[in-house]
Amino acid sequence: MRIGELATRTEVSVRALRYYEEQGLLAAERSPSGQRRYSADAVDRVLLIQQLYAAGLPSRTIAELMPCVIDGNATPELIERLAAERDRIDRQITDLAATRERLDSVITGATTNLRTGKPCPATGPPTTSPAI
Repeated sequence: MRIGELATRTEVSVRALRYYEEQGLLAAERSPSGQRRYSADAVDRVLLIQQLYAAGLPSRTIAELMPCVIDGNATPELIERLAAERDRIDRQITDLAATRERLDSVITGATTNLRTGKPCPATGPPTTSPAI
């Protein structure tokens, strides 16, 4: 498939697909006229790349992961690095859950304020420090 079709099917910009190729995350064959041609499995690969970017993995880590995904080849270093990324994501989930709890408390206080006119109660200091 051509780059425009891949972009449409994955809802990823053509520019992003070119970037993925530059970073070694996505491969394309070239037609005699130089146009990029992608195999059908490129859709799944792009969706995986998007998920990994959304999880906060940098392109370098994603590039290191691709041989494992494509060929099934892993190294102890890759597994260690991926485990560290998973741990980082777990910490983010914990921080987000705490933030959601505080927001729920603020919403409850604001709802009570609307119904009763009583001031919103203080929610206290954050239980975790924000990631910087």
